[in-house]
Amino acid sequence: MIAIVDYGMGNLRSVEKGFVHAGVPDVVVTGDPAVVRSAEGVVLPGVGAFRDAAANLESTGLRDAVLERVADGVPFLGICLGMQLLADVGLEDGRWQGLGVVPGTCERLPAGVKVPHIGWNTVRYPRPSRLFAGLAEDTAFYFVHSYRLAPADPSCIIGSTHHGVDFAAAVEQGSVYAVQFHPEKSSAAGLRLLGNFGMIVKESGPR
Repeated sequence: MIAIVDYGMGNLRSVEKGFVHAGVPDVVVTGDPAVVRSAEGVVLPGVGAFRDAAANLESTGLRDAVLERVADGVPFLGICLGMQLLADVGLEDGRWQGLGVVPGTCERLPAGVKVPHIGWNTVRYPRPSRLFAGLAEDTAFYFVHSYRLAPADPSCIIGSTHHGVDFAAAVEQGSVYAVQFHPEKSSAAGLRLLGNFGMIVKESGPR
């Protein structure tokens, strides 16, 4: 079972429907830390402010549950804000503690770059990843964001996009995967990516 973490920040049902349409029916939207702790895969989606998201994860007990599953090596997929929260710190209207899973910062796209970045943009692959299996380089995905994860170690970047500047569109670190774009809004390519994550979870087995 894949747990889609409900911490009050966004497009949960569309992510759930995306997995089902991708042929991954064993998914559940949950705000229960116990369910997250029993899941074979964890998905952290989200839209909104870094500060509010981090506070919600903490107050609901979901932060610890997510981090425990990551430490156990359970496959994890962060989507949009869920990717940004992996950073050590978020710099949106202050300085806020992130999950600290991928060392780095969540930063606003630089001055002179149009924000928010909304629309379809192509993704290049600095290194191969099972998450993009069957998806040609320069496949387009749908983005909606003003901030981005800036990893301290760029070797974790598996997808790169250019919008004024190059930035990390996807990362992989151990069993942790994350994408800045919205696969659930990215048509056939996005469904293929969700299906790939479902296969990663299936091949990983229970932990």
